[in-house]
Amino acid sequence: MLQLLRKIAFPFSLVYGLVVHLRNFLYDTGVFKSHTCKTPTLCVGNLSVGGTGKTPMIEFLVRMFEGHTIAVLSRGYKRQSKGFLWADDNSSVLDLGDEPYQLHQKFSEITVAVDADRRNGITQLENKVKPELILLDDAFQHRRVKPNFSILLTRYGNLYVDDWYLPTGDLRDSKREAKRADCIIVTKCPKNLSQSEKNRIQHKLKPLPHQKVLFATLEYSTILKGEVGTLSLSDVRKKKVTLVTGIAQPEPLVQYLQSEGVEFEHYKFGDHHHFSESDIQKFRDHALILTTEKDYVRLQGRVKNLFYVEVAHSFGTEDHLFLETTLKSLI
Repeated sequence: MLQLLRKIAFPFSLVYGLVVHLRNFLYDTGVFKSHTCKTPTLCVGNLSVGGTGKTPMIEFLVRMFEGHTIAVLSRGYKRQSKGFLWADDNSSVLDLGDEPYQLHQKFSEITVAVDADRRNGITQLENKVKPELILLDDAFQHRRVKPNFSILLTRYGNLYVDDWYLPTGDLRDSKREAKRADCIIVTKCPKNLSQSEKNRIQHKLKPLPHQKVLFATLEYSTILKGEVGTLSLSDVRKKKVTLVTGIAQPEPLVQYLQSEGVEFEHYKFGDHHHFSESDIQKFRDHALILTTEKDYVRLQGRVKNLFYVEVAHSFGTEDHLFLETTLKSLI
């Protein structure tokens, strides 16, 4: 039914695509100005609407720059606050949005801030924190700021070159804008991806001479974390498990749990879903609830027996070395 509605909406996607092209044309011709900041900025983003693994990529970069003074600036999607906001001990997931709140909870040593106006947010950070590097989360399409380095994420199995504009497809920006990326990372790849498959993808993406294409897989932790402690994945194989997800692409997690022999009932919600009391009533009293780390910050304290599965990007040796060498040169 959803696919039929997307096909019916094709004329609207043409209008959307026209607006996107016009906006980018105005930036390309200098009618709209892009601002270069005095602080080095590293942008992580995509051309589609979620599901490429931006938050695990930001976490990967935070760990890479451990020991440096860095800040993360995000829009704070679906937050209930407005304007620029620092993450502090009094912040809630409703103030910051789920992804920035998750980063703040996990990496208390770094500065996390939210502002839909990236240029203003950067100015605030430069004036008050003076970080060595600012990570711009989900900012590839925000052209008011010209970053020093841009990482474009695209998901294996749904490359941006095979996609189409909203609402028929998932693209929120033009495929042509991939030219602005310094590095393209194909995320959520199968383990042991063959060189011939990598070559096939490279041929489809047609990177420019200055662009490097890297490949990443998702690694799930076998230790499940919750408010009451931890469980090993082997502990839950014989339990009655409920999986609750509110992310764009839960399929990799579903496949991982199935491959590990975990049997579960799956409650699937849309990306960044705000769990209402009626939603929670459906699974509140279940014996063991598993969720993603992003959903955990929205469900924490509202249900018992709640645990999350931690996830991280993993790169091959050469790709990891390229990222570390190239990105650390920014500061």
